[in-house]
Amino acid sequence: MKKRIHFNDVVTRDGFQIEPEFIPTDAKVQLVDALSGCGYAKIEVTSFTSPKAIPMLRDAEEVMGRIRRVPGVEYTVLVPNLRGAERAMESRADELNLVMSTSETHNLANLRMPRGKSFASLAEVIRFVAGRTPINVSLSTAFGCPMEGDVPQEEVLRWAARFADLGVRGLTICDTTGMANPAQVARMCDEAQRRFPQLQLTLHFHNTRGMGLANVLAAVQSGIVRFDGSLGGLGGCPYAPGASGNISSEDAIHMLETMGYDTGIDLAKLLQVARALPGIVGHEVPGQVAKAGPTSMLHPVPAAVTELRATLS
Repeated sequence: MKKRIHFNDVVTRDGFQIEPEFIPTDAKVQLVDALSGCGYAKIEVTSFTSPKAIPMLRDAEEVMGRIRRVPGVEYTVLVPNLRGAERAMESRADELNLVMSTSETHNLANLRMPRGKSFASLAEVIRFVAGRTPINVSLSTAFGCPMEGDVPQEEVLRWAARFADLGVRGLTICDTTGMANPAQVARMCDEAQRRFPQLQLTLHFHNTRGMGLANVLAAVQSGIVRFDGSLGGLGGCPYAPGASGNISSEDAIHMLETMGYDTGIDLAKLLQVARALPGIVGHEVPGQVAKAGPTSMLHPVPAAVTELRATLS
C-alpha cells in the first residue's frame, strides 16, 4: 500500500495576504471551491485578523460563509487573538491555526509583542475554545531567523512543549523565510516526532533558496505525512527581504506522486486550477509543473525522427 501524504493548501490566506491588489471575494470563493474538488485534506481559507492589518482578508466572514464545504476536507483559518477566535467560531471553521515566532526579533517585527506575551494571548484563545474546535499552532522561523540567524532546535521544541501541554491537536513547524536545509529538517522531524507522538505534525516550507522540495523529501523520509503548500508557490514573509513564497503545492505533490506516494490529490485537476492562478493575481507565479506539465505528459515524435527511423529499418 502506498504511504499517504496529506496536504493543506494555504494560497487564499498565506499566498494572497501579501498581494498588492485586492483579490475579489468571488475569486477567493471560486478558488477554494476548485481546490476542494482536488482532494486536499485541508485548506487554510483566510485569517480573522484586523482588516486594517491585512486589508486583503477583510472579507473573511463572507468567504467562509459562501464556500462550498466538501465532506472530508477541513477548512481552517488563522486566528491571531481572542476576538479573531470568536469570529472564527461563528464562521464554523473546522480548525483554528494560531501563530507565533520562535525568534524574539521576528515575533516583535511580525506580531508587535514579545514571545511571552504572544504565548499568553494564544493560551487565552485555547482556554476560550475549550476543545470545541481543534487547534493547531504554527511556530514560525523554526529553522532560522533572517535577523537573529540560527534558532536553536531546543528553543523551538521548548515552545512546542508548552503548547502541547495545553492540549492542542496539531503543531506546524515553519521554515518561514526559507533558511532550512535537509539535514536540519531531518534532525528536527526526528526529535519532534519522538517528543510529541500525540500531535498532528505538519511541516511548512518556503522555497526562498531553492531547497523547498529537498526539505519536503527530507521530512517525508523522516516519517512526516502532513505538509502546507501554496498553489503556484505564492506567498512570502513581509519581514524577510527577498524571501520568496511557499513551496508550490502542485510541484511538491507531483514530486511525491512520481515517487510512489499517495497524496489523495487529482493532479490533473489541480494543474488546471494552477494554470488559472496567474489570471486571478495578475502576474506569473513560481510553480513549475503547471508550466512544463507532469512527467507523464509525452510529446509527439518529430516528423524528422519518424523519417529517420524509416531509413534505419
